[in-house]
Amino acid sequence: MARSKPTEERLSAPDGARPLFLLDVAGDYEESILVDWLEAQGLSAAPRVRIRSARRSRRSGDRRIDAVSADHPDLFLIPLRVVWLSPERSGKRSVRWSDLFRLGDPRDPGGIRARWTRFAHRGRVAKVAGTGAPVEELRRAYRDSENVESFESFVTRRAWRALDLEERKLRGNRYKTPRFVAEAISTRREFQEDVAAAGQMQGMTPEKAADKALDYLDEIAAETSPLAIDLIANAIHKLYRQGYGQIRYDPAQISEIARLGHENPIVFLPSHRSNLDRLSLQYTLWENDLPPNHTAGGINLDFFPIGPLLRRTGVFFIRRSFRDNHLYKVVLQHYLDYLIEKRFSLEWYLEGGRSRSGRLLPPRLGLLNYVIDAQRRGKADDIVLVPLSIAYDQIQDVPDYAREAQGKDKESESIGWLVKAVRSMKQRYGDIHIRFGEPVSTKSWSGASDADEPTIDVQKLAFEVMYRIGQATPVTPTSIASIALLASRGKARTVEDLATHCSELQEFVAAREIPTTEALSLDDPDRLSIVLERLVEHGDVSTHDALGRTVYWADDDQMIRISYYRNMIVHFFILRAIAEISLSRLVGDSRASVDAFHQQALELRDLLKFEFFFAEKEEFLRRIEADLETDVPGWKNLLLTSGPDELLSKLGSKVAPWALLPFLDAYQIVADELESLEKPYDEKSFLRGSLDRALMYRIEGQDISGESLSQILFKSALSLARNQDLLDDDAGAGGRRADFAEYVREIRSIVADLGDDA
Repeated sequence: MARSKPTEERLSAPDGARPLFLLDVAGDYEESILVDWLEAQGLSAAPRVRIRSARRSRRSGDRRIDAVSADHPDLFLIPLRVVWLSPERSGKRSVRWSDLFRLGDPRDPGGIRARWTRFAHRGRVAKVAGTGAPVEELRRAYRDSENVESFESFVTRRAWRALDLEERKLRGNRYKTPRFVAEAISTRREFQEDVAAAGQMQGMTPEKAADKALDYLDEIAAETSPLAIDLIANAIHKLYRQGYGQIRYDPAQISEIARLGHENPIVFLPSHRSNLDRLSLQYTLWENDLPPNHTAGGINLDFFPIGPLLRRTGVFFIRRSFRDNHLYKVVLQHYLDYLIEKRFSLEWYLEGGRSRSGRLLPPRLGLLNYVIDAQRRGKADDIVLVPLSIAYDQIQDVPDYAREAQGKDKESESIGWLVKAVRSMKQRYGDIHIRFGEPVSTKSWSGASDADEPTIDVQKLAFEVMYRIGQATPVTPTSIASIALLASRGKARTVEDLATHCSELQEFVAAREIPTTEALSLDDPDRLSIVLERLVEHGDVSTHDALGRTVYWADDDQMIRISYYRNMIVHFFILRAIAEISLSRLVGDSRASVDAFHQQALELRDLLKFEFFFAEKEEFLRRIEADLETDVPGWKNLLLTSGPDELLSKLGSKVAPWALLPFLDAYQIVADELESLEKPYDEKSFLRGSLDRALMYRIEGQDISGESLSQILFKSALSLARNQDLLDDDAGAGGRRADFAEYVREIRSIVADLGDDA
């Protein structure tokens, strides 16, 4: 929002103190403006020192700070700065690309332009004074800081910080950016000692380790620029509007996140489904006058011109692998320490990379461990983790994900890749939806270890964040329509048939108060037709109009595509699906009981633990009971008195066939491939063999879903196989593989029968 220009305050020092003015200026003309200000207040005789400019130059300023203050211990240091404001448009002050063609950044004018701006647009020139401090107080703080830098540099940095606070009152909070990060970090004694120790471990001299550490710091650190923040925000808006209508979010949630950020450092942990994820969140923060997050990015994105632009909007780059590089780890830890200590918000994807299936991926704990370690070492009392889901009505990346699922190589990031991505935005994809989950306080996760020191189970913390991301993910009309199509397993259906299934799904969603992007009304064939036609437009669904009716269906490739939208919300249906399978396994068992039901559910939880995020066992059972209670109040009594088959009949249309059968199909393919494996396991060749097997099953007419021809699903199945030691080549591996294949075959058969009964 626009900031009003405040009345310039009266400059003065406390009683008994003499003012020393520190002038943060980018040139002689700015200094003359501040000198005029001092003269107008009768302070022309007051001592003043020109310090390094925080805006334009890294050259050393006047070194008289130390000399002047040494002779006058009663000095009170007051920093001053000239602030140039951009033109106000529609209530906002920000820079547009068109401004660059009119002589450059209006917030950093030089020479004639500065003079003209002051003459013709006096309302765009302000003078600010930062909160002052007694020189003796600054000397004590300097001694306590243990920084290996001059007193002048220490004071200059403090002056910048005080002036930045005042400047943001005029320009806005979105321009909160760190100054000269490498210098600030490298002058810390703790950093230098840790670098020397890490270098010694790698056989380096202290001097070589210090030089290498600075190289790493330069490679990693973001270089945020207010100019780039504005320009990229405008570019993002133009880009996403080519394919999407709006970015939809709740302003109240944004306000609450901003409030939390005033109290503690914040880490944004979004879902990762598209290359637009960060851009969408970045624009949303900018639009609400919040600074850009410092976002971890893969070093593969650091290519011209993308890398330099991303750096200037807060992206810091991390190598894919640095397991044995102790020096690199030290530099990265200190960089994160600095950001956390200074309360700059962080952002990264716990999943590591984009989800190619639509489901949330298992969390990677590397950066989260670094952040928790920073808290443990006192860089922050508490850190707030903010789970958020970024959902799309449709995603332009889905065709690429389907190709990768079928064994094609991922396209490398390059200029050509970028051009292709931008061109793909020239179609209609609906809206983008940002939803925030319940924040997690790391302090609240601390417990007491045997040594009575605060401890955090990082893995459990990460899984809790992923669970909350899932709970915040909204149901879209596209996802509901996709489920109805996939439930037909490739068979053509009229819009009226599909609307009937959508109606049942909507009732399920409403009964559980699952979040939605809009009021679902897909029981209306006309409304459903609009959603289906959008899928047809992108080649995700096939249609045919003849004999007075229109039918829709999906071939194998299309099933993989639209399964992405189902998988985005399938976790909301998994408890019900597990309950259906558990009850089916108890049919005909005279010992059927709640305990027996629990045992069956826990077995399935173990089978599916690499697909979905489940709560701890007791909480998982509580949630599955509550879910059943939603559909069949008093289900426990019905189970005991009438049996599992009667309870199953009360559940109505079954969820498991469309929610779990595709995953079980993939598990069956992997299990069969493992059972027939005669040579040592090699993942690449194994995945090719699994795809060949799946294709053969389809050609032979076996009841295997087309969406199961996916390496992405095979990899999840392999994670479970690895967990159960099925990839080993020991003497007992063959027996374990056979048992696993038989178990999957049994569960899959039960689910298939549930589909036949529907």
